[in-house]
Amino acid sequence: MSEPDIQNAPSRRSRESTRARLLDAAAEVFAEVGLGEASVERICERAGFTRGAFYSNFASKDEMFLELATAVARERVSVVRARIDEISAAGEFNRGDADVLVIIRALDIVGDDRLSTLLMNEISIRAMRDAEFAAAYLEQIGEITDEIVQLIDEIVESKDLRLRVPSHDAARIIVGVWDDVSSRCAMSGLSTAATAAARTRELGQIVELVLGRRTHSDA
Repeated sequence: MSEPDIQNAPSRRSRESTRARLLDAAAEVFAEVGLGEASVERICERAGFTRGAFYSNFASKDEMFLELATAVARERVSVVRARIDEISAAGEFNRGDADVLVIIRALDIVGDDRLSTLLMNEISIRAMRDAEFAAAYLEQIGEITDEIVQLIDEIVESKDLRLRVPSHDAARIIVGVWDDVSSRCAMSGLSTAATAAARTRELGQIVELVLGRRTHSDA
């Protein structure tokens, strides 16, 4: 690293820290009051910065929202992918766990609390109104669905199960139910523990519908 780069490193770290704190504060504010009601002043107050700090990092609230949505999407896909790799490497498909519990452990980063559920719904609302934003959002959903397809296929193979619907359809149903339960629980003001219990119960019912034990006639 050159001398100018070394001298500028603390400044870059400070700028990155400021940007990260603003994005974290914005995530909370967007989730709490929605994009329309989330003012720059409110975000800055939550982050502990001035408007000057905001506008030195973002051109507008919309630009910030798009960057936040992109970061959230990347994190969701990355964590689900890492969780599935972890489950696969640990050989957890062969330990007698209920199939639904394996899937829940892979998905438990997605909408795992009320604020994250509210934020994801705010992002999906924006996607319904903005075609360019929608394309990126649908791509992110597709990536998560593909990861769940991989997980379902591994469960089916390791436990001698059969699918009543194609694995991609099963994955879309499971992700859809996960999001639906999370949203309904957020509307009802349920606790994180109560939400987790509801998701386990309803996903268990869905998994039973799409997975079945292989019979001799299936061979």
